[in-house]
Amino acid sequence: MSAALKAPLAVSPLIKTARWSALIAGIWWGGKRFAANKATEDEHRAYVAKMQPIWDAEKAAAAAKANRENMIYLANATGTPIPADF
Repeated sequence: MSAALKAPLAVSPLIKTARWSALIAGIWWGGKRFAANKATEDEHRAYVAKMQPIWDAEKAAAAAKANRENMIYLANATGTPIPADF
């Protein structure tokens, strides 16, 4: 049940040239944007790599403080004496 198709129309050389020009311009523009975005992303990754240990240390200190406060609360709630060096 396939319909008979007509022969395709010939595409104008002007349209072919415009399509190829658009393709080449798009590839060039993409390369230019990739280079610009890569430079920005490299700077961002360097910043994150430098700051990540600091952020991890701050997060660990906050978690340790919260853990200590929680343990003191639990000790007070259960009547357990808290050691002097805790």
